Amino acid sequence: MSDPQRPLHVPRIIRLHETESTNRYLQDRLADDDVPTDGTIVMSDFQSGGRGQPGNSWESEAGQNLTFSLLYEPRAMPANRSFRISQIAALSVKHTLDRYTAGITVKWPNDIYWNDRKICGMLIENLLEGSAVGRSIIGIGLNLNQTVFRSDAPNPVSLAQITGQHYDPMDVLGRWYEHFQALRHGMEDNVDGETTLHQAYVHALYRRDGFHPYADANGTFEASIAGIEPAGYLLLSRRDGQVARYAFKEVRFL
Repeated sequence: MSDPQRPLHVPRIIRLHETESTNRYLQDRLADDDVPTDGTIVMSDFQSGGRGQPGNSWESEAGQNLTFSLLYEPRAMPANRSFRISQIAALSVKHTLDRYTAGITVKWPNDIYWNDRKICGMLIENLLEGSAVGRSIIGIGLNLNQTVFRSDAPNPVSLAQITGQHYDPMDVLGRWYEHFQALRHGMEDNVDGETTLHQAYVHALYRRDGFHPYADANGTFEASIAGIEPAGYLLLSRRDGQVARYAFKEVRFL
C-alpha cells in the first residue's frame, strides 16, 4: 500500500494508439532532448515491435492488454546494484496481481508467472551516467484481457483467462504505479531498504522451494535455488551440493 503520509505523485501519461515499442518511444524522446520527467509513463494500445528480453518478442492483441514503459530516475544507484530496479518492477507487478488471483510468482530475473504460465514480461534498459544509473526505462507487457494467443510462446496466460473477468487497463496501471512507488521509496528512504527489498524478491521467486530441472551449456540437471546475488546472479545448488552461479541467459528453466 502507499504511504498515507506521502502524497501520490500523479505521473505524466502519454497514451498512444500504436507505436513500435514504448521503450523505443521514450528513448527517442530522450535522444531528441524532449526530456520526460521522472515517473513519465508511455502506454500504447498496440506495439508493432513489442520486445521482451534480448532475442524475444512479445505478443499482445491490440487493445486487450496493458503495455507501457516508465521512466525511472533512481537516487544514487551504483550500476553494479541496478538489479534493484528489476526487483522493484517485478514485485510491483506481483503485488498488483495478488489483488486478483493467487499463484503469482517472479521467475528470475523478472518474468511474472501464474503457476507455470507466463502472464507478464518486461524489458529494463538502464542509461548510465558514469558509474551510476542515471535513468531507467522499464517496459512491461501484462496480459489482461487477451484470450487467444497465436504465437509459438509455450505458456502464455492472461488475467481474464484465470478469473473469467474483464479488466480496465487504466485501473490496473494505477494500482501498479502505487505499488511501484511504495517499493521505490521503501528502498530509497530506509537504511535497510535494499535488504528488505531483496528478501521480498527471494520470497516471491518461482520454484523457490525444492529441486527442479534446468539446462546450461553443459546439459540438463536438477537443482534448487540457493540464492540471488545483489548484482542479480542466480545461485543454483545441485543435488550433490555443488553451487553454480549464472547470469541471465546462461541457464534455462525446463
